[in-house]
Amino acid sequence: MQEYPIKRGLTKDLDTRAAAELKNHFGREPEKTAKGYRIAFGAIKRLDVHPAADGKSVIIDTESDLTAADDVIIDTNKRFRKFLDAITGFSTKERVKRAKSTPGE
Repeated sequence: MQEYPIKRGLTKDLDTRAAAELKNHFGREPEKTAKGYRIAFGAIKRLDVHPAADGKSVIIDTESDLTAADDVIIDTNKRFRKFLDAITGFSTKERVKRAKSTPGE
């Protein structure tokens, strides 16, 4: 389970944006869960997305399919990174920089 901060201004409609971005990047209609949304795609057996309690970050929990072929893994990772870019508003480089500057980690 990983928590990602959301860029300011993108937090208000996080719940509806999460569903839209899942559909946009993975091409599947997400299943509504008690906290957020869930999909399965390619090398991901389960991807759960829901807003954090503070509403300023998103919590993403994944379960990988270890038997997936290499080309499926590469495609899935590419889609997942683009989904993270869209949902957080930060690029991969910005997310790494923010994670490194987080105190206590």
